[in-house]
Amino acid sequence: MAGKVKWVTDIEKSVLINNFEKRGWVQVTENEDWNFYWMSVQTIRNVFSVEAGYRLSDDQIVNHFPNHYELTRKDLMVKNIKRYRKELEKEGSPLAEKDENGKYLYLDFVPVTYMLPADYNLFVEEFRKSPSSTWIMKPCGKAQGKGIFLINKLSQIKKWSRDSKTSSFVSQSNKEAYVISLYINNPSLIGGRKFDLRLYVLVSTYRPLRCYMYKLGFCRFCTVKYTPSTSELDNMFVHLTNVAIQKHGEDYNHIHGGKWTVSNLRLYLESTRGKEVTSKLFDEIHWIIVQSLKAVAPVMNNDKHCFECYGYDTIIDDKLKPWLIEVNASPSLTSSTANDRILKYNLINDTLNIAVPNGEIPDCKWNKSPPKEVLGNYEILYDEELAQGDGADRELRSRQGQSLGPRAGRSRDSGRAVLTTWK
Repeated sequence: MAGKVKWVTDIEKSVLINNFEKRGWVQVTENEDWNFYWMSVQTIRNVFSVEAGYRLSDDQIVNHFPNHYELTRKDLMVKNIKRYRKELEKEGSPLAEKDENGKYLYLDFVPVTYMLPADYNLFVEEFRKSPSSTWIMKPCGKAQGKGIFLINKLSQIKKWSRDSKTSSFVSQSNKEAYVISLYINNPSLIGGRKFDLRLYVLVSTYRPLRCYMYKLGFCRFCTVKYTPSTSELDNMFVHLTNVAIQKHGEDYNHIHGGKWTVSNLRLYLESTRGKEVTSKLFDEIHWIIVQSLKAVAPVMNNDKHCFECYGYDTIIDDKLKPWLIEVNASPSLTSSTANDRILKYNLINDTLNIAVPNGEIPDCKWNKSPPKEVLGNYEILYDEELAQGDGADRELRSRQGQSLGPRAGRSRDSGRAVLTTWK
């Protein structure tokens, strides 16, 4: 009989520990022999650092890729997507087609973004083209809405350049890096309130890319009705959907936590905007997730000991166009409501069933291609091996809406579904 999986975590959350204990796994310390380590992003940095010189054995797996930050740091995600677009353009891919104004027809899914301090002059140039626009500033390495503010005047960020006698900034090492993005000031509203989508995506390998979409995502609502009025730019209860912010609002509801399930959102949109446009919206969301993963796949350290569950945040504008806002490497496992706790427990359960087949001691040499029966609430979003042979023209047809995605574009291979339109 095979031995029990020995587990460690430095994230003390009941949804994790209950899942490990349910499987009869044995808790050990990080200094003992372990097979499975669910760790924070700080710990993964130490494990894979050159100084640590730590080598994982074939029976050890961890829940982050070594350089996940290529996707999960706001500045690096944008940089990698920009590089990906340029590469597709250079190859002459129809996906990189632009309109008469030079905008990408299909790859325009992140708001116009600049890095500060590095791109300050470029930002100023863009700002002056439409001085009435609003921009949102975010520190690159923080989460939960920390350090975010909105601006609509250049004078509001002049403090960034005060340390320098020229128009360029002081060196980045002396100043925290930020991204500044064009604010989506026409968000889709429900009950007058702004919301975003949190979707969970599991990547088991980047080369070949194999990823899964969790069916049970949710929407997060602001507690205060939305207004684009400049007088409310400082009111984060109007603009930021993060629960860490909204839970301090007077109108925060502790029973539902200001959340809707994605299935409820879908029903609402189908009844108010129609089934066809709703299906197209969700296909587009899935499509941009795959494109973002393809953008980082070449630079990701595809270590065989790793898998990762990402929290994707997207905003839908009033034309039902989805925008990728950011990707979280450690989506919150804190439960704000009873439904939240159930969702996150099931998320971890289904993730473990894929990452640790049969709950047995892992062997990282396996092909990371589990049978369909163990996927639970995950469904395969993209499998590069199964999609080989479907060219960009197929992908483009899907993106243009000629094939409306999952139901229209599925093929079967080895008992597993693959959305072939998303090559």
